[in-house]
Amino acid sequence: MILLNILNFTLPLENPVLKFLVILIIILAAPILLNKLKIPHILGLIIAGAIIGPNGFNLLMRDSSIILSGTAGLLYIMFLAGLEIDLAEFKKNSNKSLVFGLYTFIIPMTLGTLSGLYILNLSVLASVLLASMFASHTLIAYPIIAKLGVTKNRAVNISIGGTMITDTLALLVLAVIVGMATGEVNQAFWTRLSISILVFGLIVMFLFPIIGRWFLKRYQDNVSQYIFVLVMVFLGAVLAEAAGIEAIIGAFLSGLALNRLIPSTSPLMNRIEFVGNAVFIPFFLIGVGMLVDYRAFFTDFETIKVAAVMTIVATSAKYIAAWLTQKTFNYSIDERRIIFGLSNAQAAATLAAILVAYNVIIGETENGEPIRLLNESILNGTIIMILITCTIASFAAQKGGKNISLAESSIAESDDSVNNERILIPISNPDTIDELINLSTIIKSKENINELFALKIINSENESDVSAKKLLDRAVITASATDIKLNKLLRYDLNIVNGITSVIKEQKITDLVLGLHVKKGITESFLGKLTEGILSKCNTTTLVYKPVQPISTIKNHVVIVPQNAEKEIGFPFWLLKVWNISRNSGSRLVFYANENTIKVIKEIQSKHPIDADFKIFDDWNDFLIIARDLKTDDNLIIVLSRMHKPSYHENMINIPFYLNKYFQSNSFILVYPMQIGVTDNETIDLNNPSLLEPIEKLDEIGKNITRLFRRK
Repeated sequence: MILLNILNFTLPLENPVLKFLVILIIILAAPILLNKLKIPHILGLIIAGAIIGPNGFNLLMRDSSIILSGTAGLLYIMFLAGLEIDLAEFKKNSNKSLVFGLYTFIIPMTLGTLSGLYILNLSVLASVLLASMFASHTLIAYPIIAKLGVTKNRAVNISIGGTMITDTLALLVLAVIVGMATGEVNQAFWTRLSISILVFGLIVMFLFPIIGRWFLKRYQDNVSQYIFVLVMVFLGAVLAEAAGIEAIIGAFLSGLALNRLIPSTSPLMNRIEFVGNAVFIPFFLIGVGMLVDYRAFFTDFETIKVAAVMTIVATSAKYIAAWLTQKTFNYSIDERRIIFGLSNAQAAATLAAILVAYNVIIGETENGEPIRLLNESILNGTIIMILITCTIASFAAQKGGKNISLAESSIAESDDSVNNERILIPISNPDTIDELINLSTIIKSKENINELFALKIINSENESDVSAKKLLDRAVITASATDIKLNKLLRYDLNIVNGITSVIKEQKITDLVLGLHVKKGITESFLGKLTEGILSKCNTTTLVYKPVQPISTIKNHVVIVPQNAEKEIGFPFWLLKVWNISRNSGSRLVFYANENTIKVIKEIQSKHPIDADFKIFDDWNDFLIIARDLKTDDNLIIVLSRMHKPSYHENMINIPFYLNKYFQSNSFILVYPMQIGVTDNETIDLNNPSLLEPIEKLDEIGKNITRLFRRK
């Protein structure tokens, strides 16, 4: 009895330990139980919140702790949407995002205003405000899309872009209507709002990346980096509120601002997603469920009427917008489902609008009771609408996302040409292990989760097994932070080159990542030893990497490509790795090559868009041109070749001199293309017309590059 008195089981629970335990049990159990019924887990959390909330069994109150955690979860959802968006696709689809954003704003605004005026008999201001609630939406279903691995799909990209547009416009309508209702809209109001939004946008989009790059270059501690990211999210949210718009816009723009600094394959991204999906986002969903009042269905006919009208109008308007978008851009039915699923859920901005409007008093009755801009029936109807639209959105997004994910998986499984990607990382220097692993996770294909190998060769009697195993364990820990299993290989061999080449043959390695010490220069003898020792004995795409700064903080990757590189058999394979660097990190590629090579690469870019620039470069004797263009935060990638091969240039032997003279303060990667099927005595017929065809013909000399890129 004493124990029970101490714990205090009276309802609602007040003991913070018990409250937190109940929430954790819900977060754990709801997805497990509802998955058997094929109900989306986010819907299960909302239903669970309704059951335990003040309108259910009253286990928990929706107090300040729930509101605080829920607000953090909402901002987290918007931040992740900005952080995970494919910026190249986003830029490519910016016009489509604008079209969808206008569809999903104008249609609900029109239908909502008419229904408010003629069905619910509201005033003009109240009707327009109600319509703005229909126009806004929350990316409740985004975690479902992320879990299915289709966040890079074009439908997801335009949905996120359209969300930013319609939510911004809807929240501006909210600010204007409330101002008009309280008599505060004047020229000063518009001037203040315009200037504050402009200043806010400039600070977040231009200053945040500078601060982020500075911090991530100097502080490698995992905890410090994660806390820094949280600081930037909430700072962006606070600045948005100070500018007169909702915090969710600030969180989304913070994600966009930090997008290029947090690669999708990085340990930091993995921590951000893990904590958000495990804690913050579930708290938000449970908090939304706590607002639902089922009793309104049985006690107030007006609430039922209002809820029915609001739900039908909001859902119909969002479906029409998604359908028009599908027809306008010739998207598939599943892509329409994703657009509709992501845009139909009413939650965050809708809650903000109804709570603000409900608290606006526009007069008094004869009895002295306040007349609100939107009454209590609208408030209760909104909560019911939130539950129903979130339910519909969850099922729609899950169905569309599953179908697209299955289609992409079937394409990947039918393509055996890259199923054998196996990346080897020889390690010896503790200072370079983390960056070698980070580079390997960035260049790998998305489907490759277990084909990374860390190799430690013991070639001296003075080196113990214990120290070698410690290095391998450190590499495994670094890789595990990205949810990638790293295979450990320990080998005894007096000759390092023989040890590496033997492992390459035994493990059927396709890609080799070698590291250089950051404090040492590169010598001609070292390059010669690599070329003669490793490259002449194995047929792997080889990358020699010297990290001066974390690869996530790189702004541009300057890629030097020799003439006739596209005519070598290894061309599509090294290019795919370079492509992955841009896609997985969001950084820009700047290709320096001759006109013919640029033409081929541009054709690839047109089908598989990334952020890339192209500059004509023909003279390998004048690397000073590159040095003048290279900035501090740029990485240099030099594609090399072997003697007597189509892209070999005699000046390649001077690369060590150029690197030591011009590029000491820059990270660099030396790329040696795969030479499979070409011996040292063979040459390729450069007059063969099939080698001069665009990308579709490259499969004749390097399998099928289109299929390689399609997997991404």
